[in-house]
Amino acid sequence: MISKNKSLPVIEYANHTSNSEVCYPSCDQCIAKYVSMCSVLEENELNDIAGISKNIRIIAKQQICVEGETAEYLFNIKSGCVRISKMLADGRRQIIGFLFPGEFFGLACSNGYSYTAETITDTELCRMPRADIIKKFSDIPKLGQKVLNITHAELQRTQDQMLLLGRKSAKEKLATFLLNLIDKSMRDHNKKVYLPMCRSDIADYLGLTIETVSRQFTILSKENLISLSDSQFVEILNLDKLDIIASGG
Repeated sequence: MISKNKSLPVIEYANHTSNSEVCYPSCDQCIAKYVSMCSVLEENELNDIAGISKNIRIIAKQQICVEGETAEYLFNIKSGCVRISKMLADGRRQIIGFLFPGEFFGLACSNGYSYTAETITDTELCRMPRADIIKKFSDIPKLGQKVLNITHAELQRTQDQMLLLGRKSAKEKLATFLLNLIDKSMRDHNKKVYLPMCRSDIADYLGLTIETVSRQFTILSKENLISLSDSQFVEILNLDKLDIIASGG
């Protein structure tokens, strides 16, 4: 569900006038299908899924769904970056994940969304009714199996996050974060990791202050493990050493 609390600035698709929020581009144009839950589907099965999905584009810094709202939809990210977060009882925010193309969210929520999802960048999403996509699991068993595998991997990441917050030092936390982004975010052949999120987002994810995050970036840079030539990219200069630090070595 797109939040009912505010009117979202939605980017319209070219040649689409009946509804500024949705359209039906071909699944053939979706680069995320090669890594998302749709990667196991044949062409006819993709067409079947396309029949129950709608594609939306939302500009940066807007809510997609809000913690506690009725969980009507499953979202698959086609482009852009999304952060998911929870509010603590005292009003503090805990970011629990950054999602990139090919990742989905909204399936594990039963009665209501268990987190708030917001766009970090302009984002393109495939939105599917949860009830309809769950029904497809019986019609297309391999789709259900793929989603189960992805959910299992997400559970493992959640367990890793608990270790990250509870036991690792600030330096180990940042090294682990950068290594995770190597696998999840877009990067070029020079090992430049894309960082669309701001330093405060990283701090809220790692359980650190902004000052500590900035200081640890500087330390890693002075040790020639990373290069900070661009605010949105970090070039990894010594992947092996970064891995040793992340592992507590």
